[in-house]
Amino acid sequence: MKTSKTRPPAATAENVDATRVLAFVNTLSARATDTPVEGLASYESLVEWARASAILRADDGERLIERSRRRVAEAERVVHRARQLRELLHETFAALAARKSPGAQTLESLSAQLSEWYQHGRLVVADARLQWAYGGDEDLARPLWEAARAATRLLTSPRIARVRACDAPDCGWWFLDDTRNGSRRWCDMKVCGNRDKVRRFRERQR
Repeated sequence: MKTSKTRPPAATAENVDATRVLAFVNTLSARATDTPVEGLASYESLVEWARASAILRADDGERLIERSRRRVAEAERVVHRARQLRELLHETFAALAARKSPGAQTLESLSAQLSEWYQHGRLVVADARLQWAYGGDEDLARPLWEAARAATRLLTSPRIARVRACDAPDCGWWFLDDTRNGSRRWCDMKVCGNRDKVRRFRERQR
């Protein structure tokens, strides 16, 4: 199982957005295989993604998990919506990576989701400047609010042109290609890249 990635680019706001969104879409691994691995199997796993992406603090995450145990049906609906958002983003990435326009239905559904989650934010003054912040600390959908904001900014930024799908057929992860000539092929050279080299070596030995 892949547990490490290549060193990320500098932590600009655009790169933070990209890292968060790609980690979110990559919660489904081995997408094109007969045995995909679901990383959003529960509300706890959604919170774990949010904590790992620095969207939620550990104590906020624990409170949301505790609340989800009292509101099981609501938590299940949030996870279902999270998976829907993830797959809409995947479809959009796939179209753009192929230099095609995303389908009209995909864009309509994605726009509806993003606008729904984005409306929970507001402008506040912090450290003598304006920032976009979210209230509703106890709302189980809170992790999706930040996911929507990051996704909207990534999709409308130049960074989207650098989003690539891993070449490994059994992977399915997306990554940000920051090579000068846009030639990176794998999400992780140490994992997918090495496996591809081994596979090609074995094929040559036959």
